[in-house]
Amino acid sequence: MHINFVEIRNFRRLAAVRIDLACNTTLFVGANNSGKTSGMTALRTFLIERNRSFSMNDLPVSTWRQFDKLGERLEAEGSSAATSFSWQGCLPSLDVWLQVEVEQLHRVSHLLPTLGWNKELIGVRLQLEPVEANELVQRYCAARVLAKDTTEQARKELKTAVDPDYTVQLWPASFSEFIAKNLNSLFKVKSYLLDPNKEKPPVSGVAQPQTLPSGLEGFSEEPFLGLIQIDEINAQRGFSDHTPPFSTAGSASTGQPTERRRLSEQLRTYYSKHLDPSERPEPSDVEALQAIHSAQTKFDDRLKHGFLGPIRELETLGYAGLSQPKINISTRIRPTDGLNHESAVTYEISSLEDVESKYSYNLPEQSNGLGYQNLISMAFRLIGFRDAWMRVGKAKNTEAAKEDDAPALIHLVLVEEPEAHLHAQVQQVFIRKASKILRNHPDLLESKSHITQLVVSTHSSHIAHETDFADMRYFRREPAAKMPGSVPTSSVINLSEVFGKKDNTAKFVSRYLKATHCDLFFADAAIFVEGAAERMLLPHFISGHFPNLDSCYITILEIGGSHAHRFQSLLEHLGLNTLMITDLDSAEPTGCHKKANPKRNFGLITGSSVIKTWLQPSGNIDSLLDLPEDKKVITKTATFSVRIAYQSPVDVVVKIPHSAKEALARTFEDALVLENIDRFKVLAGDNLIADFRRAINTSASLDQLTNSLFVILDKTKKKAEFALDILFSTDPSELKIPTYIHNGLDWLQALLILKQDEIVSVEVLSILESA
Repeated sequence: MHINFVEIRNFRRLAAVRIDLACNTTLFVGANNSGKTSGMTALRTFLIERNRSFSMNDLPVSTWRQFDKLGERLEAEGSSAATSFSWQGCLPSLDVWLQVEVEQLHRVSHLLPTLGWNKELIGVRLQLEPVEANELVQRYCAARVLAKDTTEQARKELKTAVDPDYTVQLWPASFSEFIAKNLNSLFKVKSYLLDPNKEKPPVSGVAQPQTLPSGLEGFSEEPFLGLIQIDEINAQRGFSDHTPPFSTAGSASTGQPTERRRLSEQLRTYYSKHLDPSERPEPSDVEALQAIHSAQTKFDDRLKHGFLGPIRELETLGYAGLSQPKINISTRIRPTDGLNHESAVTYEISSLEDVESKYSYNLPEQSNGLGYQNLISMAFRLIGFRDAWMRVGKAKNTEAAKEDDAPALIHLVLVEEPEAHLHAQVQQVFIRKASKILRNHPDLLESKSHITQLVVSTHSSHIAHETDFADMRYFRREPAAKMPGSVPTSSVINLSEVFGKKDNTAKFVSRYLKATHCDLFFADAAIFVEGAAERMLLPHFISGHFPNLDSCYITILEIGGSHAHRFQSLLEHLGLNTLMITDLDSAEPTGCHKKANPKRNFGLITGSSVIKTWLQPSGNIDSLLDLPEDKKVITKTATFSVRIAYQSPVDVVVKIPHSAKEALARTFEDALVLENIDRFKVLAGDNLIADFRRAINTSASLDQLTNSLFVILDKTKKKAEFALDILFSTDPSELKIPTYIHNGLDWLQALLILKQDEIVSVEVLSILESA
């Protein structure tokens, strides 16, 4: 049995999403503010903390508005206005769908929708709703009446000739304000069985959760009791020396402390739960208990002897009305006390010359780096989760274990942002080892009946690099609805479904991203470039001329034009605004399409697969040179577009008194030279820079210069060295950006500025749609 998928509705920016869970590890990826944390919080809130941790901020703003509109109707029409209100449609819910094997049927008999179950998915909804809707409405109406009466009474009692105009509103000023204060007392999570015949796939990334029939009876007890054990490592992990005391309240699912930062604290907890001989002692514990008793007796005798004089002196004091006091000293030795100090856990420091030494040198736990502490801490917590699940040691004798002999069938472990404090290599170590740690138990190694499902949210491209493409769930930011004041939402993309089947394109993209650019899954936008020169100089162009774009998270991918089109399906699924900077690559229209210097009216074609795939299949150079800038944008949705940037005609002056004349470039390098002739004319440098300098100074006309540049670039294979020479010789940000790249960057910056608004107006959406 395993969790096949969950559907989250009306939780923060997750209006309606489906998240498929892999049988092993599922990785949540996406740009900042895309909903990854909301997804993890929803799982935690519904499955672990339940009725103790909901806040008004967990409800989407649209729900606040629905509450306030209902409040206005209640004041105008009375409590009867709430009879038609749909609480189910606006409050958060979590649907959990289980895939169950036939041999496990007896464990889920209370969840079967019908006696004729035929291996369908089994679904359970956890729904936040009023404990008693009528009572909730009546209490709000009473509170509003009281607030109004109090304000009116204040007006009457004010002894002045002028009737005061009170602008302050007493609580509750609105229904949402009333609910915010009473959310966890007047609302609770209830559980309902779902109908597998009404389960529907998402539509355009939007989940389609079924509507529960009115009057449906919920579960009287916890539906997943004995089926799912949930543990979590959240993102708030501190390892500084000045940390607050550890919480020992424990989580709802495991009873373990919710904050255990030091390894010594975790060891102490693990000892109490699995090893303490005084708890539910077994025959093998008697020897240890005897040793503790003997040590305690000897210590008591030593203390009595040492304090004999002072105690006798105290006993002579007496106290009026009381008999002579008798003072005794009795100690109690607890093994865990030995772990409750800063040097409880130490790390041995050694070197080659210390091998034969009789001395050992140790540093306390907090003297190690934060990364090492964090890695060890998380790994030990995973060990603790696993051993609690499998009831290692004393845990098998707890009351809960006795009531249910078998461990839960599913162990769901949530880990939020494990990369905190970890170096890149250590992040990869953790994600590679985490699942193995959770399964490192004799009863789990080959088990198919007990499943561990690890869910990890991350901002780290290094962690994404170590995870299978099919196990990633991409959280995509969606635009607001077309109404004033609407807010953006999120959708979740199962990346295993991007290419449909594992063809050569899917394999190429997966291998390329794992080898180079997994940060694509965390970017605000992407820029594809043709070669190494563009990749090295483009960041300088952006930082020097596009400050707003520079503040965004942009990933730059260097990939040849013959392969960039393979990313089309992935980009469409990610909804990632993309600028594709490619070369015109003019060529002869016949034969083997030999490279040609770009010219008009010669019937030349482009060799760029990007241009032919995205813009114009024929690739006619003449029409491409005259193509308007707005026609180079492929708009997919209101907030997702791809723009193709290639060399466009520019006016340049080679020598005075020659007038300006149209220049056509074929690649990035000659475009950069043609728009910076005065700079390259005197720029110091060797290799291509020297060749370009010589060509500029010896060319008598623009045609002669472009022909020379074409010959130089056709023979060279040192374009990357050209970019390095520029970085050495001059500040790239001082160069004029080739027009086609400048126009593309300007488009991308304008688009990202619009997307930064959390509340999108109708006017902004119209601009996006016409971009």
